[in-house]
Amino acid sequence: MKPQSPPPKAHPAIEIVRLTWLAIFVSVFAFLFYYRQGDVLLYGDAVAHINIARRVFDSKTAGLLQLGTVWLPLPHLLIMPFIMSMKMWQNGSGGSIPSMAGYVFGVLGIFRLMRGVLTPPISIRAVLSRNGQVDLVAMIGPWVAAFVYGANPNLIYMQSTAMGESLYLAFFVWAIVYFAEFARGNAKALTKCGLCLAAASLTRYDGWFLAAALVAGAVASPLLAKDAGNVAPRSLSPPPRMMLAKFVLLAAAAPALWLGYNAIVYHNALEFANGPYSAKAIEQKTATVNPAKGNLLAAGSYFLKAAELDVAEANWLGRVWLALALLGSLAAVFDGRGRAALLLWVPLPFYALSIAYGSVPIFVPAWWPFSQYNLRYGLQLLPAFALFVPLGIAYIIQSAAKLPRFQASWKRWTDAATLLTILVLVMAGYGMIWRADPICYREAAINMRGRVALDRQLAGWIKSLPPDSTLLMYLGEHVGALEQAGVPLRRVINEGNHRVWKRPADPEGLWERALADPASYADFVVGFDGDPVWAAAENHRLRALVEIHTTGQPPTAIFQGRVQARGQEQTR
Repeated sequence: MKPQSPPPKAHPAIEIVRLTWLAIFVSVFAFLFYYRQGDVLLYGDAVAHINIARRVFDSKTAGLLQLGTVWLPLPHLLIMPFIMSMKMWQNGSGGSIPSMAGYVFGVLGIFRLMRGVLTPPISIRAVLSRNGQVDLVAMIGPWVAAFVYGANPNLIYMQSTAMGESLYLAFFVWAIVYFAEFARGNAKALTKCGLCLAAASLTRYDGWFLAAALVAGAVASPLLAKDAGNVAPRSLSPPPRMMLAKFVLLAAAAPALWLGYNAIVYHNALEFANGPYSAKAIEQKTATVNPAKGNLLAAGSYFLKAAELDVAEANWLGRVWLALALLGSLAAVFDGRGRAALLLWVPLPFYALSIAYGSVPIFVPAWWPFSQYNLRYGLQLLPAFALFVPLGIAYIIQSAAKLPRFQASWKRWTDAATLLTILVLVMAGYGMIWRADPICYREAAINMRGRVALDRQLAGWIKSLPPDSTLLMYLGEHVGALEQAGVPLRRVINEGNHRVWKRPADPEGLWERALADPASYADFVVGFDGDPVWAAAENHRLRALVEIHTTGQPPTAIFQGRVQARGQEQTR
C-alpha cells in the first residue's frame, strides 16, 4: 500500500509561506548589497548599538550595567548573540540580523492586518468569497499592503543596519494586529498584544506612548466592540477583568522595569530623559537647532514631511501619499471594520510632542535649516501609508464607479483599476527614491562622512600598536575605530568603566583612576580634542606619537603612556 502524501496546506497558509520567503529574499539581498558597499555601519548610532551590546561581555567591567541608560535594552540584548563572533562584530553583520528579522515580521504583520481590515472574522472559505464568488479584494489587498510596506527603499536600507527602526515597527504592527483582532471579538488576542507592547516598550520610547494609547483603547473596549465588521455577539461585551488587568500589567511592565533600573542604578528614575547623556543634555551641550521647538503644529509638520520623503522623493508626490492615506483613514472610519487600525497614526502625536518639547529635532531638505537629520523617524508612519493609501485609492475608484455616467460595463474593472493605480503610485514614488538613493541612506552618508574617515585612519594606527597593549580612550562617537581595528573592548579603559551608582563622584573607579594617572594604567592613550582623555594627556604632558586631522572632526592623537613611564625609569 503506497504511503499517502500529506494533505495540501490551506490557501492562506501557502500565502504566508510564500510571503515569508519573499521577504527573506529581499532582506538578505539588500543586506548583501549594502554590506559589499561598506554601508552597513554608516550610522554612528548603528556602531554604538553594536558596541553597547559587545561591552556587556567584552569589557574590563563587563555586565548588564554596560547597557547604559539612554537607549532601551532589548535591541542590544538581541544583538549580543550575533556579535560574540569577532568577525560579525567588526563587519557589523551581527547587528543587522535582528533588524532583518524585524523586517520580515513587519511585512507579515501588515499582511495580516490588512486581511483583518478587509474581511470579517469568519471562516477563511467565507472570507474569500463574495456572493459565492472569490473576493479579489480580500485576496489581493493584503499582498498590496505588504508590497507597499516591504518594498519601501528607506526601510530596506534601514533593515540592513543595526538601527532599531525595522525591529520596533515589527512589534508596533503586531501590537496593532492583535489589538484589532481583540476589537473584533477575540479576547485572547489581548494578551498577545500586551506581549508585543512590552517588547516595543523595551525597544523604543515610542512604545510607551503606544502602550498608553492601547490601554486606553482596551478600557474603552465596549465602544470599539461596536465595530461594523464584528459578527460575534460575545464581541459586544468587554473583556474579562482578569484578562484586562493582565494586559495592563504587561503594557506597564517594561516602562516600570526601565524606570526602576534607572532609579536603582543611577538614583534617578528619569536619568534617560534628563541625565548627562540624554537628548536634552546633548541639545544643550551642542546648541543643536530645533526649528519646531515649542511649536506643536510645526513639529507635526516636520514629522509628516519626513514621512512623505520616506515614501516619495518629489514633494508633490509625497503630499499625494499623505492625502490618500488620510482619505483611506476616513473610509475606514465610515466603513467600520478598520477603526482599530487607525492606531497606526499614533506616531504622529508622539513625535509632534517629542520634537516640540522633547529635544528631538528633525531637519528636512526643503525647510529651514535645509539639512537632513532624523528623517528615519518618518518611517514610523509607513505602516499607516501601507494600509490606508490602498484603501484611499479604492475608495476614490469605487465612488467614481457609482456615478450615473459611469457605464455599467466598466464597473467590473474597478478592482483592476484600483490595483493598477496603486502600482503606478508605488512605482513612481519608490522608483524616484531608488534613482536618488534612499534619503535615510543619504542622511547617514552625508552626516557621518567625517566620522567614518576619522575612524578608518585611527583604526589603521591602532592596528600598528602591540597586540597586548592597554588603551585609555573615551569611546563616545569613535568606538568604531576599535571595532575596525579588531581591538577587544576589555583592553580599553573607557567611560563605561565608571561605576555609575557611586554619586556624586567615584575617585576609586577604574576610569577616574586612569584619568588621574594615565601613564600608570594604559600603554597608549587615545584622545580627541576636548574630551577628558585628551585633557588628562595634556595635563600629564604625555608625548603624542601620532596626530590625526580630519575635516569636520576634532584633532585626534595617540599618546605614549605606560611604555613611556618605563622608559624614563630605565634612564634614571
